[in-house]
Amino acid sequence: MNLRDIIFRNAQLYPDKDAIVFAGRGLTFRDYTSRACRLGNALLASGLKHQDRVAILAPNCPEYLEAFAACESAGLIVVNINYRLSAKELIEICRDCEPKALIFHQQYAELAGELLKAAAGIETVIGIQTTMHGARAYEEVLAGSSSEPPPVAIDDEDIAYLIYTSGTTGRPKGVMLSHRAIAESARSISHDGGAMTSDVMLIVMPLFHIGGRIEMLGFNILGATTVLHSAFDASEILRSFEMHNVTAAHLAPIMVQRLLESPDLQNYRRDRLRCIHYASAPMPAPVLRRAIAAFGPILTQIYGLTECIVVSLLTPAQHILDGDERVVRRLSSAGQPFLGCTVRIVTADGNDAQSGEIGEILVRSPGLMTGYWNNHTATVPTLRGGWMHTGDLGYADEDRFIFIVDRKKDMIISGGENIYSWEVEEALRSHPDVAEAAVIGVPDDEWGESVKAFVVVRPGAKPLAEALIAHCRSRIASYKKPRTVEFVEVLPRLFNGKIDKKALRAPYWSAQNRQVA
Repeated sequence: MNLRDIIFRNAQLYPDKDAIVFAGRGLTFRDYTSRACRLGNALLASGLKHQDRVAILAPNCPEYLEAFAACESAGLIVVNINYRLSAKELIEICRDCEPKALIFHQQYAELAGELLKAAAGIETVIGIQTTMHGARAYEEVLAGSSSEPPPVAIDDEDIAYLIYTSGTTGRPKGVMLSHRAIAESARSISHDGGAMTSDVMLIVMPLFHIGGRIEMLGFNILGATTVLHSAFDASEILRSFEMHNVTAAHLAPIMVQRLLESPDLQNYRRDRLRCIHYASAPMPAPVLRRAIAAFGPILTQIYGLTECIVVSLLTPAQHILDGDERVVRRLSSAGQPFLGCTVRIVTADGNDAQSGEIGEILVRSPGLMTGYWNNHTATVPTLRGGWMHTGDLGYADEDRFIFIVDRKKDMIISGGENIYSWEVEEALRSHPDVAEAAVIGVPDDEWGESVKAFVVVRPGAKPLAEALIAHCRSRIASYKKPRTVEFVEVLPRLFNGKIDKKALRAPYWSAQNRQVA
């Protein structure tokens, strides 16, 4: 199965059903497929050939999804680039992957202009709602092209997407994802995540990230409707739940927290909502409890990476709030492996870890990347031995629930002891005055590194740093507790909701001889 098969199947089976709803406007599967074919044929007619790259610089919008489908149907590679990166970073990405075409939205016209000046080789330029920089108008391109399926063959192992990693641990790398890897990951999410043809799936995560796209496809593969939002606004999302009879949603944990904190939470109906998938980061147990109280037992956690799209999931039935301590503890886990996925935990000496023993998480999965674009030296160690080396540290319990304790490069080594930030953060979040917490290692002349915590407090709370440190000492070993606590209004975050620890660490490590990522 390839991605074009999904597009044409939906057009045949559900031609008059809404494929996409955006800003109050619906687009049927018939029209969506027709427009995608028009764009795909236009790209081929402009001179693009099999596996040429098409860069997309746009916010979430129907044209973005049409560009995905156009490239999937025409044997081209989508490079869905992160508009939040600097111009310098985007220029480096374009120089690396050498796109032949650029599709950009008027919202990012200035950034597109910088790319066109600095990145050679872009021959076809199409503007959504703009003709700046000599771009051909998107609608005019479609109007002048055929709606017949592009006359090309698609191999399941053809590269469909080239997604550049966020660069939190170094220079962004282009992750090559094949049609097979994406289609099989969508099938896994659909099957194990409980998707239904009758679903109305809300997508708000940015489409330059694999999370939003694969969650959409996990429901789209069955012909479900997608309600697309261009940006997250808690009140707008809650209103959309009611207005569009939303049954499923994909959200980052911080988004769920913002919905719970919204004064509009009780103002809109959400009784049709039967499924919330959360991903990108674990959800703190206190937030999970509040979410289940507000939305019901409908939460599913998905654990995956850009390089390995599906790894494990924690189903609604496994979100157990009360009872046996061993079972309740699994709220902090990433669940069990998807069907078809195999997970190993490997210690530093290369041996399989025992139950409860921490090591690096290795994965075999249908959603595994083909490799890094133009980067054999990074591909080989990451995929060595036939396993994806995730860089995540964790352990498995006796029933193969996977617990992630840190990124390898986030682990703090203080006085020779390994300290995992998630464990310290969980201890902090268990304090009733703490809304959010992030922990990093900072330079320490005596211990090498010491634990520093950044804390966002709940409205009206005024805890003392000493009280939070003492609270941690009562829950975890004393050597793991924060040495210092800094209270902040907000924590810096990446586009996918993850806390940007690189930004937190930068002021403390910039002048050091030894650097951490």
